[in-house]
Amino acid sequence: MLNRISLRQMQYFVATAESGSIIIASEKIHVSSPSISAAIAHIESELQVQLFIRQHAKGLILTNIGEKVMHECKYILSQANSLYALAADFSGTIRGPLKLGCFTAFSPMIYAEIIHGFVNLYKNVTLDLCEEDQQVLLNSLVRNELDVVLTYDLNIDHDLIHFEPLAMLPPHVLVSEAHPLAHNVAVTLEELAEHPMVLLDLPYSNDYFISLFRNHKLSPKVEHSSRHVDVVRSMVANNLGYTILNVRPKNNYSLDGKRLVRLRIAGEQRPMQIGLATAKNANLNTVAQAFISRCRAFLSNQYIPGMGDAHFFDPHVKMKAAAVEV
Repeated sequence: MLNRISLRQMQYFVATAESGSIIIASEKIHVSSPSISAAIAHIESELQVQLFIRQHAKGLILTNIGEKVMHECKYILSQANSLYALAADFSGTIRGPLKLGCFTAFSPMIYAEIIHGFVNLYKNVTLDLCEEDQQVLLNSLVRNELDVVLTYDLNIDHDLIHFEPLAMLPPHVLVSEAHPLAHNVAVTLEELAEHPMVLLDLPYSNDYFISLFRNHKLSPKVEHSSRHVDVVRSMVANNLGYTILNVRPKNNYSLDGKRLVRLRIAGEQRPMQIGLATAKNANLNTVAQAFISRCRAFLSNQYIPGMGDAHFFDPHVKMKAAAVEV
């Protein structure tokens, strides 16, 4: 008798196919690399086909038949998820899969209270979390590969996506203790344009930061950049330049132990908004609706999990006569 291919083995195979690496897939779905390798070997043995070609420069590349098998596996997994969603909607219980996207820059701050808290509350929910940049998240949402996305209001196609804003995050400046502007209460964009900038270089986010200057006919001196917030914070803490961010972690140190100082930007600047994005052509199941309700309860202008000092940006609150540390 032939051994059957399980849904779990399909999940492991699809995760590897999408990431092009067993190691990356292991980190993404929190399953050991040997387990993923065994699952792929089992599928290849069962179907008598080769799913991947290993290329040193590019990692694992799907064969032609591997591409077709991946699409069939994704279809089968989608159908299986629909069964759980159907049962949950009928019974009114919170049970089944949640395909959640979260913008990578603020997922570490909101993970514990909102995401982990939701799964901890509803034990029968299976979470598939995608932490990515805005471009990847929105594309995945339109393809119905994600149910809900927690992200910013940047580059939203309102014909395809519904965005519900929950909280505003105005931009602020980060500098090191040794930076010439570190003792200012607030700084102008004109002042910043004279100093080196460290840019958070993520799709759409990078254009947002540059547009703050462009709107005032200024050009920042971008001398360093990174796609990772922690790397940007480390560069700033080591006085390679200032940066502009919207997220405001409670921790006032970079990962290498150096202190950061946060400054207000003078004048009116367009804030980003954290909110919930859903595809307009999607039918949200009970699990997705329950998660959306949790986000509405936990995210507001008064409180954002993992972030500090909302009053720092409130124009009605008198500023202290000193720079505010992060």
